[in-house]
Amino acid sequence: MDIRFTADELAFRDELRSWLGAVLPTLGDPPERDDWPGRREWDTGWQQMLYEAGYAGINWPSEFGGRGSTPTEHLIFLEETTRMGAPYVGMNFVAQLHAGPTLILEATAEQQARHLPAMLRGDEVWCQGFSEPNAGSDLASLSTRAVRDRDHYVVTGQKIWTSFGHVADYCELLVRTDPEAPKHRGITWLICPMDLPGIEVRPIATVAGSSEFCEVFFDEVRIPVANRVGDENDGWRVAMVTFSFERGTAFISELLGTMNQLAEMAEMARKSSRNGSTAWHSAWEDDEIRREIGRLQAEYDALWALTKRVVSQAQRTGMPGPGGSVFKLYYADVKKRMADLAHRLLEREALVLAEGGDEQTGGDMAASRLYVLSLSIAAGTSEIQRNIIGERILGLPKDR
Repeated sequence: MDIRFTADELAFRDELRSWLGAVLPTLGDPPERDDWPGRREWDTGWQQMLYEAGYAGINWPSEFGGRGSTPTEHLIFLEETTRMGAPYVGMNFVAQLHAGPTLILEATAEQQARHLPAMLRGDEVWCQGFSEPNAGSDLASLSTRAVRDRDHYVVTGQKIWTSFGHVADYCELLVRTDPEAPKHRGITWLICPMDLPGIEVRPIATVAGSSEFCEVFFDEVRIPVANRVGDENDGWRVAMVTFSFERGTAFISELLGTMNQLAEMAEMARKSSRNGSTAWHSAWEDDEIRREIGRLQAEYDALWALTKRVVSQAQRTGMPGPGGSVFKLYYADVKKRMADLAHRLLEREALVLAEGGDEQTGGDMAASRLYVLSLSIAAGTSEIQRNIIGERILGLPKDR
């Protein structure tokens, strides 16, 4: 693992810091959570600014419109944008973190030319059509059917937990093209325009009150065969490429943001008083709270070191390895314990703040307790990650 930045990498960091320092004060306030037209304009507008400044697709090859930076420079980019409070990738995350890298490795030249520049400019918002009501952890059991009709696939079925499906232009879609083949071998990866006839999108209200997830229904939707990525019935292998990016590097910005939040939590513990009374000692004087904050900091430092290792491996091989599954499994557990600690610090006030408190009063920390419930499920359940670790790292036999 490389632990020191080169002179070129340090120069890149200084250049990025200078640009961020100049542009971030001009952005104004982000839109409200449920203002979907406003959020799309905000997220794609930021992507356009990155593109014009030469920071879009920071680690994408230059022949596809990216900067061609090393994975280490990508890490620097994520660290600095998070540290300085730049907008997150937002509804561009599928295009930038999953679909785009998959198309770079697997798509035809025509598909790459059609979509990759548009992704980088923020012209296209993508969603992911993988999970189904009866095919989540066991994704290979998916049943959304695609029947070949000359130069089209006719798709019928349902997807769920499709992030930003109601505002997306395209969907990376897994379908079953051979129902007689073993379940991993009858799947195909398609590029699906979301404005095709027969597609119905229904937003899902989450326990946190947000509505970014959707159900998507396909009723004899005709998708051109030219939109297939990889060979017919080879979609599971292509999906594994997508998953390697989803689990390998897609959580980096979130990790950095969580580390910043832990520092804010420590400061809140120093300033807060127990039971809301200034006559009582601060939460920081509680040995167990200080010990837990220190333990969390050490664990996040370890996860950051693991991230650097995964990035170093990607720099050598071109793809994240199974270390991403180690990261995702452990991060879900640490984040949950941090959210529990936040509620202990906020006490009864957490119940009020979770309904809409601002970040200065701890509302963001309170709301995170609801969000972390999804971390052991999203991007592959913890049980799936343990299987991957057991088989690909420890060399254990596969589950029969």
